[in-house]
Amino acid sequence: MSLFLTGTDTGVGKTFIAVELLRLLRKAGIRAVGMKPICCGDRDDVRRLLAAGAEDATIEELNPIWLQSPVAPSVATRIERVEIDIEKIYHRFTILSQRFEVVLVEGVGGWLVPIAPNFFVSDLANRLNLPVAIVTENRLGCLNHVLLTCESVRNRGFSCAGIILNRADAAADLAQTTNEGELRRLLPDAVLLPIAENGMQTPARWAQLFAQNSRGSDVFRKLTQL
Repeated sequence: MSLFLTGTDTGVGKTFIAVELLRLLRKAGIRAVGMKPICCGDRDDVRRLLAAGAEDATIEELNPIWLQSPVAPSVATRIERVEIDIEKIYHRFTILSQRFEVVLVEGVGGWLVPIAPNFFVSDLANRLNLPVAIVTENRLGCLNHVLLTCESVRNRGFSCAGIILNRADAAADLAQTTNEGELRRLLPDAVLLPIAENGMQTPARWAQLFAQNSRGSDVFRKLTQL
């Protein structure tokens, strides 16, 4: 059972969430790794995923495409005069899926970031055939971003495993103190997972990300037993 993590924007905490979930999965005895198929700029996110996941994976396996320009992949490929091989990503993901119980795939930026002409992050999730979890940061504007992303995910026929509200306990302004409640009102049927700034949340709540998919039943069981 694997999961695709997308964001409502860049910098909302996808890697932080992936690292926290990887640590929890491993604590439950689950062999898990985090994959970031495409990196633009430095590889710091991949190094964090590598450190948090199972030991017998390499940075090249977790990040098959590294573009050194810190822009959208479609722009970086033009700057660097290269093409992104989607089938190479799929092949690496398939091999990781055979070796590990869970592969957390972290998308680049948000849901509709362009990767190649007429190919977006959403198309990559579709190629990998994974349920999608949406990560957002608790800040002014996240309501609009979550609703737009959730609508797009569902309209493309994906299963939305959950919405992860990062820094849910932040209380610097009125938006931060009301966003969680408003998201619950606006999306009553969605799995909403609030995560504190220190990453704290109960294993049973994390397990909800795997509850809706039959392939995740064993992961769900192991997490709820922690």
